[in-house]
Amino acid sequence: MSKRDCYEVLGVHRNASDAEIKKAFRRLALECHPDRHPDDPRAEARFKELAEAYEVLSDPARRADYDQFGHRENGPTGFGGGGFDFGSPVDDLFQEIFGDIFGHRRRRGPRAERGSDLRYNLTLAFEEAVFGCKRDLDLPVQRPCPQCGGSGARPGTEPVSCPDCHGHGRVRFQQGFFAVERTCTRCRGTGRVARDACPGCRGEGTVRTRQRLEIQIPAGVETGSRLRVTGQGESGANGGPPGDLYVVISVKDHEVFRRHGHDLVCDIPVSFGQAVLGAEIEVPTLDGSARLRIPPGTQHGTVFTLKGKGVPRDGRRRGDQRVVIQVDVPTRVSPRQRELLEEFERLGEEEGDTALGRLWDKLRDRFG
Repeated sequence: MSKRDCYEVLGVHRNASDAEIKKAFRRLALECHPDRHPDDPRAEARFKELAEAYEVLSDPARRADYDQFGHRENGPTGFGGGGFDFGSPVDDLFQEIFGDIFGHRRRRGPRAERGSDLRYNLTLAFEEAVFGCKRDLDLPVQRPCPQCGGSGARPGTEPVSCPDCHGHGRVRFQQGFFAVERTCTRCRGTGRVARDACPGCRGEGTVRTRQRLEIQIPAGVETGSRLRVTGQGESGANGGPPGDLYVVISVKDHEVFRRHGHDLVCDIPVSFGQAVLGAEIEVPTLDGSARLRIPPGTQHGTVFTLKGKGVPRDGRRRGDQRVVIQVDVPTRVSPRQRELLEEFERLGEEEGDTALGRLWDKLRDRFG
């Protein structure tokens, strides 16, 4: 099957400048790139035709030969290889156009890689989370080998260029019409291998060690809070920066207090007599004890507020502490207590001041 004219393929006239040819190829190649038309053989064939035409017209010598002789299967302008040559002008433009769009950017030399992030689960006491604290962490980390300085080669020797990737850190292979690039498995992207491995790290360049680190826990953290410690993760490869350390907080429950945002909640039991007559009671707080006056007739579940006794919210202000009154009903009473309670109940009935009496009064008022 005869090939179409290269100028016709790119849609340019025969006197088109190099810039016009490049612009035409860029526009048409973006339109019909196979990654934008998956499983479309026509798009792949069209893209291949464009690449072959541009390979001819982008090279001055090949363009001059084509203008004089046209297509020649075995000549300088022949396309018998079934694709374009890597390293040719079309390959460079292909990388320029599609590198950022489809991830085909060709890399030269080993790529600097950022180290992995680390996670550390830290459990705090309730008070430590509320007020903040300092904690020492003992972290297992991967660090450059102290014997070889991270090269992987025995001290006194130098690593050599990787024979598989020739020092680039990545290898390319043909997969159909496209070239696929991946990290070299032999050197793991470094581009260098140790001819004589370091005995300390066995050629790995890194060793597992433990690192002690003191961190400041800010006041007010809660379960699920994540603290980021920059640069304390795994070491980077090929000169890349280290990763980060993420400290994930878990807070133990408190035997007295519950936390609601920046407020603390506690249940305080009072006796029946204290609730009826009123009293001044002692209430625990995280700062020590505090005095609270409850008025006569305080009901079960009544909430009182102690201002500024909660969790720090911005380093200066604090939330409040909510005190929930729990009227303690005794399960056992002495004969004398029973006698007094029965007398109390009888007097209430005589005066019509009982909970049941008040309920009937409300029903009578509503229904007549």
